[in-house]
Amino acid sequence: MPQSYLPQDPKGLVHEAYQIEGITAGECRSIFLDWALSVPLGKDQVILIKELLVHYGSAADHPMTAVLNEGLGDGAKPARRGGRAARVGKTQ
Repeated sequence: MPQSYLPQDPKGLVHEAYQIEGITAGECRSIFLDWALSVPLGKDQVILIKELLVHYGSAADHPMTAVLNEGLGDGAKPARRGGRAARVGKTQ
């Protein structure tokens, strides 16, 4: 009988990450990317990540927990690096 996973992790990617002894943060990031790419359109990834953290949050020292928490962040904000429009706007 196949194992049933959480609805937030239908492929069991996050679940399996927590089962791998000695897994690194880099490996967890790779697994997280695979998980994020498999989330169906229309699903809110932030809500899914929060639900995964509720389920796995007791493993606070696990690298996957850190990666999931990073996934909740706003990410880097793009910054304007210049260009003609920036120069023209400053001289007017």
